[in-house]
Amino acid sequence: MEKVFFTSESVTEGHPDKICDQISDAVLDAVLQADPNSRVAIETFVKTGFVLVGGELTTKAEYIDVQKIARDTLIDIGYDNGEVGFNGHNCGVLESISEQSHDISVGVNSHGAGDQGMMFGYACDETEELMPLPISLAHRLTKRLAEVRKNGILDYLYPDGKAQVTVEYNDDIPARIEAIVVSNHHKKEVSQVIIKADIEKHVIRPVCGDLMDADTHIHINPTGAFTEGGPVADAGLTGRKIIVDTYGGMARHGGGAFSGKDPTKVDRSAAYMARYIAKNLVAADLCKRCEIQLAYAIGKVEPVSLLVDAFGTGRLLNTELAQIVRKEFPLTPHGIIEHLKLRRPQYLQTASYGHFGRPEFTWEFCDKTASLRAYLPLSE
Repeated sequence: MEKVFFTSESVTEGHPDKICDQISDAVLDAVLQADPNSRVAIETFVKTGFVLVGGELTTKAEYIDVQKIARDTLIDIGYDNGEVGFNGHNCGVLESISEQSHDISVGVNSHGAGDQGMMFGYACDETEELMPLPISLAHRLTKRLAEVRKNGILDYLYPDGKAQVTVEYNDDIPARIEAIVVSNHHKKEVSQVIIKADIEKHVIRPVCGDLMDADTHIHINPTGAFTEGGPVADAGLTGRKIIVDTYGGMARHGGGAFSGKDPTKVDRSAAYMARYIAKNLVAADLCKRCEIQLAYAIGKVEPVSLLVDAFGTGRLLNTELAQIVRKEFPLTPHGIIEHLKLRRPQYLQTASYGHFGRPEFTWEFCDKTASLRAYLPLSE
């Protein structure tokens, strides 16, 4: 038996980088609501007392109140008073937004890709949602941190936090949790003894208890205190949590971030399609584990390459699976957008707790499994 350990992390919606992802996607949603064919590439930066929103925007919408969107997003997260260290009601909000480059728009107008690059999608049978177990548990922990903060169970917690889970695998099968790390910004007057007991009771045990044992290591606020957090302690920037957003490091990543980008940007739309393909292949029992790579050239309609890797778990050869993918799935930017219905406002929801493994999104649907099962080897 081969024993290995794999670790993934997640961050809460109040983490400075995630604040930026949410503001960028909230602006995107507002623009798509007014004009579904808008071209959007919005970046956000936060630091003590101010927010900077910049990028490119081409739209028929008459007016987008970026300042209000940024403030409302901060307040919804929980940055609504000075005690927290950041206040959406009175922080400064600066804008620097121009139109999309004509050279880019020419290619996109002809249904080509909005940029070059490669994108990856992944699925495996470790969890019901066909996601790797470590990132699935890490997201559940950070989401639970937000829940106990907002519903008053642990009202001394502030929005900024993160979690990390190490899973022991025996022959590629998850066996137990080796270690859990949870850190959360909190009020100064609350003792670490109380914080550690409360977080273990109300956050860690409900999420991870079934996979923990006497040898599981638990680390809560490992430095002893977390009294300075949010944008006061750390600057935030859109697109700096690309591994948190995807598969927790279990799969490769093309390097492109998602938030603030409309679906003509294949960084986002092709990554969603790659996940959709991988998930349907696993759900159809054509393989137990699958990674898809797509690559595009700016302005070109068809992908320049497609790779399917089932890591030796496929019931067909990787090349045969790739042929099936080309036949069964739309791979052009326009085809992806139409099939997954990506021109709708929905992206603020994706900007915290992961873009994948959540049934509300079209790229998580397993609606191709029936047609894919027709390719299963008859000899079996």
